[in-house]
Amino acid sequence: MHGRSSELSNANRHFKILWAGQSLNLFGDALMVIALPLLAVQVIGVSDSQAALLPFALGVPFFLFGLPAGVIIDQLPRQLTMIVCSTIQAVAFMIVATLAFSDALTFPVLMLLVSIAGTAVVFFQIAYTSYVPEIFSQAQDLQRANSRLFLSESIAKTLGSMLGGQFIAWLGVVAAIAVNAVTFVLSVLSLLVIKRKRPTMTRWGKQHNLKWMYRDIGEGLHFVFHHQRLEPVIMCGVVYVMFCSMLDSSLVLYCRKVLDLSPVTIGFVMGTAATGFPLGNLLCTKLVGHFGFARTLFMSATVSVSGLILIPLAGSLGSVPGLIAAHVVHGIGEGVFGPAALTLRQTETPTCMLGRMNSVQRFMIWGAAPIGSLIAALIINFFGLSGALWVGGIGTILCLPLLMRKGILNELLNPRDFSPSSMQTKNISK
Repeated sequence: MHGRSSELSNANRHFKILWAGQSLNLFGDALMVIALPLLAVQVIGVSDSQAALLPFALGVPFFLFGLPAGVIIDQLPRQLTMIVCSTIQAVAFMIVATLAFSDALTFPVLMLLVSIAGTAVVFFQIAYTSYVPEIFSQAQDLQRANSRLFLSESIAKTLGSMLGGQFIAWLGVVAAIAVNAVTFVLSVLSLLVIKRKRPTMTRWGKQHNLKWMYRDIGEGLHFVFHHQRLEPVIMCGVVYVMFCSMLDSSLVLYCRKVLDLSPVTIGFVMGTAATGFPLGNLLCTKLVGHFGFARTLFMSATVSVSGLILIPLAGSLGSVPGLIAAHVVHGIGEGVFGPAALTLRQTETPTCMLGRMNSVQRFMIWGAAPIGSLIAALIINFFGLSGALWVGGIGTILCLPLLMRKGILNELLNPRDFSPSSMQTKNISK
């Protein structure tokens, strides 16, 4: 008992340091949601359809590096990987801010630097989601940690968007980009503070060639696509993110160009709307404990999709309160779905496969985002910002039938008892 208490105390201390650093980082990311498209339109002077390509530049590295990144990360210290990746992102965004301040920033250079930052995000996110299960050894602790991390992300979306609009109005979009770079520096410092024994990793050797890499990538793909519970959840996420990214790519510009809202008002709308996410995060652990994974995932996905469908409707009516309400509903659903799906992936995957599983998941889901952004840019070009909102909102419905398959459907039809407090993470014993 004493050993378990000491282990949990150390795990909580390391997690709190990680949590604090990433919370600051997430705040900077929330600034970027408003700052990047405004930087492209107001400072560089590109069109709306070009500005909508920025999420494409951020997400396309997942197509190029998503799968091999998981294989590589399974061979490297995950904490060191996160430190290097955060450093790269800090440098990339500081260069953006410097060039913009000196009026030397062009759109191709911005796209290139965002792509470099996006490549670092690929490796960071895969290492990050594989690192947390190294800290906690029990499913209940892991579920609680994931809910806290998602709660930080949700609060960052709320405060970052609300304060971001004010910040941009006072100091401009260039200063917001610089602040984002500083948050990555703080993230690096927090990771350097964590001192813990690293698990034994398989190191690179002469046998680690391209053939070996292809084999390990194949093992990761086979694991995910033949898993009865993970495959439906991931495929649901792919379709959801693709259409949701169409909304994300056009909503800020829609508020600015169609509804004629100021940056301060846009920040207030985005921030207030994001209050649904922390509410969902706070509900997640209790819902999973009461209903189990399958029913929690299905209910939360349905709620989230309902909110997204209401966004273009509220926009067409010119209703700012309607936009906020629709976002809150969407946020509650996604706020439950996110940490529940993450914990399911972590508890269903052995430690040696975590990097590859996460790389497949990130490759598919984050790879779907630039596709959505590219489609949004085309729709905006031909049908305007309103058309992109409608296609994005209604299209998310398609994620629901993809979720209700295989092991998830079996669990929905035949609910079984689920007690997270008594179940250890499966990857620890494998």
